[in-house]
Amino acid sequence: MVLLHVKRGDESQFLLQAPGSTELEELTVRVARVYNARLKVQRVCSEMEELAEHGIFLPPNMQGLTDDQIEELKLRDEWGEKCVPSGGSEFKKDDIGRRNGQAPNEKMKQVLKKTVEEARAIISKKQVEAGVCITMEMVKDALDQLRGAVMIVYPMGLPPYDPIRMEFENKEDLSGTQAGLSVIEESEAQLWWAAKELRRTKTLSDYVGKNEKTKIIVKIQQRGQGAPAREPVISSEEQKQLMLYYHRRQEELKKLEENDDDSCLNSPWADNTALKRHFHGVKDIKWRPR
Repeated sequence: MVLLHVKRGDESQFLLQAPGSTELEELTVRVARVYNARLKVQRVCSEMEELAEHGIFLPPNMQGLTDDQIEELKLRDEWGEKCVPSGGSEFKKDDIGRRNGQAPNEKMKQVLKKTVEEARAIISKKQVEAGVCITMEMVKDALDQLRGAVMIVYPMGLPPYDPIRMEFENKEDLSGTQAGLSVIEESEAQLWWAAKELRRTKTLSDYVGKNEKTKIIVKIQQRGQGAPAREPVISSEEQKQLMLYYHRRQEELKKLEENDDDSCLNSPWADNTALKRHFHGVKDIKWRPR
């Protein structure tokens, strides 16, 4: 199996394994699918943290309005009356005005937060350092855990306009959002390695050879964005160690220069003609009148 270290720009994303005989059409789609699924988990986790703190989403026509404006317009949150968290709620006002403020109690809040931590650990970029490869099954498992936690806290479900439910049902609308810019459509994805585009019409072995123990760094790009920046010759950690080594070396040289004292050369033991003068009997002759 060829080991692929997938990056977006200079940022590590995940590890993935594939046989050298894999068609690059299939591999590109697979990498894009895992990449986008990880983004989905991250979005759900962020929204679930807000759910734990401030309750469910308000209807779109009530978001951002003050209590006085809602009363004046005679608006009503019908789903807020139905979607009550298990064990009751605690009011925590959402200053942004996106959620209704009916937060779950402390026990249910911890259920949501603990599940979010576990899901984030599954798709974490630290898995690269640990040498753990990410599969689509692992990402789906993380989503299932998140879905299960929401069902425990909200057995009646969430409103149809809540972003968490829309993510679970694959109905999310990311147009015009920052999150939408990170998503790469499977048909528009490109893989690059060693400043070469891995063309979909070829196989992985056409580029990396027949060695199944090869490890390569591939970068995923949106079609039309051009070639990504090449990998540096040395990593940032190696660069830090190198700079630290040269700094220490400079300090050592400075200390040697400070200790470079030649006064010892005037000592008797440093005189290379002392033995000759001793045999000639001309030792310690002083040329001054008595």
